[in-house]
Amino acid sequence: MTKASVYTRTGDLGTTGLVGGTRIKKSDPRIHLYGEVDELNSFIGVGISLLDKKIDTQFLHLVQSLLFDLGSNLACEKEKRGQFKLPQIKEEMIQKIESEIDQMDKQLMVLKTFILPGGSPESAAFHVCRTVCRRVERQLVDFEDQHNGEVPELALRFINRLSDYFFILSRYLNFLKNVSELQWIPKKN
Repeated sequence: MTKASVYTRTGDLGTTGLVGGTRIKKSDPRIHLYGEVDELNSFIGVGISLLDKKIDTQFLHLVQSLLFDLGSNLACEKEKRGQFKLPQIKEEMIQKIESEIDQMDKQLMVLKTFILPGGSPESAAFHVCRTVCRRVERQLVDFEDQHNGEVPELALRFINRLSDYFFILSRYLNFLKNVSELQWIPKKN
């Protein structure tokens, strides 16, 4: 079997192909959106690479796979998704994220103030995931406003819950490392 070339030259003039073959400008909001999803996925990979080998990363790898599913749906017009049998985010996955949040959160102190992102390198990395996830969420809302019905069902709930997950995961990783959270204390004038 011959290895495929990494470069196709089809994008040299600033266009790219959607799953169904439609060519659009690389500056199209759809491309920005699934590029943001890809960026989030890459930051999750960075976070995983920092984790202690004793920490189970199976759930995070599942999240990465689901983000690829979401990206593939965003890279395809709604009316063509069934034709390509693209995997969809299911309600059970949102429930699984909530369960993961609950398992970690029950071990954490109740927050009485905002905390600053940071602490351990692992925690800081997943705070970045949280903020990129929120950016994806804003882009999803904007894209749906501009292209009614194009955002896959449950995508907004999935991304919203995922950002909550990254917040709790960041706190939990500091907890595991016995790193204190830094409270935000507004400066008085």
